[in-house]
Amino acid sequence: MSETKTTSANSVQVCQNCQQKFTIEPDDFAFYEKIKVPPPTWCFECRQWRRYAWRNERTLYRRNCDLCGKSTVTIYSPNKPYKVYCHDCWWGDGWDPASYGVDFDFSRPFFEQFHELQLKVPRMALLNKNSVNSEYTNHSGDNKNVYLSFACFLDENVMYSTWVMKSRDCMDCGFIAEKGERLYAVLDSSSSYQCQYGIFLKNCLSCYYCYDCRGCNDCFMSSNLRNKSYVFKNVQYTREAYLEKIKALNLSSFEIREKLTREFEDFLEKDSIHRYVISERNVNSVGSLIYDCKNVKESFEVNKGEDSKYIYGGIETKNCMDLYYVGYNVELCYECQGCTRISNCQFCHLCYDNMNVSYGDTCQNSQNLFGCVGVKKGEYMIFNKKYNKEDYLILREKIIEHMKNTEEYGEFFPPQIAPVCYNETQGQFYNPMTKEEVLVKGWKWEDQIHGTFGKETIKLEEIPDNIKDVSDSIVKEVFKCVDCNKNYNLKDDEFTFYKRENIPIPKHCPNCRYVKRFTLRLPRKLWHRTCMCDKKNHHNHNAGKCEVEFETSYAPERPEIVYCEKCYQQEVY
Repeated sequence: MSETKTTSANSVQVCQNCQQKFTIEPDDFAFYEKIKVPPPTWCFECRQWRRYAWRNERTLYRRNCDLCGKSTVTIYSPNKPYKVYCHDCWWGDGWDPASYGVDFDFSRPFFEQFHELQLKVPRMALLNKNSVNSEYTNHSGDNKNVYLSFACFLDENVMYSTWVMKSRDCMDCGFIAEKGERLYAVLDSSSSYQCQYGIFLKNCLSCYYCYDCRGCNDCFMSSNLRNKSYVFKNVQYTREAYLEKIKALNLSSFEIREKLTREFEDFLEKDSIHRYVISERNVNSVGSLIYDCKNVKESFEVNKGEDSKYIYGGIETKNCMDLYYVGYNVELCYECQGCTRISNCQFCHLCYDNMNVSYGDTCQNSQNLFGCVGVKKGEYMIFNKKYNKEDYLILREKIIEHMKNTEEYGEFFPPQIAPVCYNETQGQFYNPMTKEEVLVKGWKWEDQIHGTFGKETIKLEEIPDNIKDVSDSIVKEVFKCVDCNKNYNLKDDEFTFYKRENIPIPKHCPNCRYVKRFTLRLPRKLWHRTCMCDKKNHHNHNAGKCEVEFETSYAPERPEIVYCEKCYQQEVY
């Protein structure tokens, strides 16, 4: 493979995975040259797919720690051929990652040898740092009393949620930027209090079944509101009249809540204006759900990014490309997933607090590593073997040249050597495949995903319709999910939350509730469309219909009403 060279023209390539054409732009080449990697051979969507296949975010098991023997929660099923250490053992001093160090064999491919090292070095059961009473969390840190939640940081009393930051007393939520409190089934929101079933809420209080509302309080089944109070189904009421309508709804009834949920979904499709992308306080940036960014392109769910491209879930990224769920002071990084506080790192998986690391798997607090697994506080190591600085730099360059000859250098880890199976990962949500399709690609499938069936102790129809009529003994019962038939139960704190917030007992298991929330979010993709606004007199269009074109996360076949930025602003403000 030839050395990367800057070019002043676009280069059209054929993806080695999907066989579709993709374009590498001049700025892309400049970035690859800066970090000294060859241009990619996979298109950006397939590169993200490959990273999905490495992220087991939420499939949990119990198995015994291979050092202390205690039962621990982990993302690795008991039948996987890895050593798995519990949190205390992995971070403790009872083992030395350098003791697994090996010499690199120049007669063999890099990834083949790397996989052998993976099978030897102990893996951390979960990536969960500095947390209290938060055993069932992954890709998370600095939490207290957080349960079955993932990619959550600085939270307290949060359950069944994903990507929630600096919040407390929330349940079944996703992508809460900060300061969420007493939220239930709220998505893509921030700085809101005591809201339920909301999407794109900001600075809201006591809003139920609302979409795209800001600075609002006491609003119900409404959308596109700004600084409003006592709005019921987008109609303004007095405080007294609004409260009477809410009281008449009987929100503590499961049957009523089910009808409202269906009504809300219909309301989103037919009666709400949808902004073509969610992009706020950005400069020269393209994507959706991006905030406070500068020169960020083709990216989704990014906060405070700069000069970055193809970022899928990032906070404070600068001069980066092709990252998946990374955050907090990440700079000059490429093809990484599940990493935090890293600089000049490429092709890394689950690495925190590192600098100058390439092809690292679960390496922490280290610098100047190449092809290492499970290293803690290491420096100048290759395949977990220590070297002096001079020998490290020479050997590193020799291995890179070898990898170029085998066409491995410049590529993220292949899914074939992922320590988890495809149906355990986020890939099965974003790019679902059958077992046969997965195995044909040479990727792995897990047949023993845990879950109990047939152990229910109460029928769902036996649960009182009204949460006020449910006794405390309900926490001793085992339920059967109405969708997947898997058994689930209630935690004491969970039931207390339902009683306090007047929420009926759910009849779907936590995972099926996650799947439902997942379907409500926009895909990480852009389509070319035209504004749907036809309000000529109100919006001053030159024609009967707005002719503005844009790139949007709403596919053309979707039913929502999608407006360009100007028409949206004129409609909402």
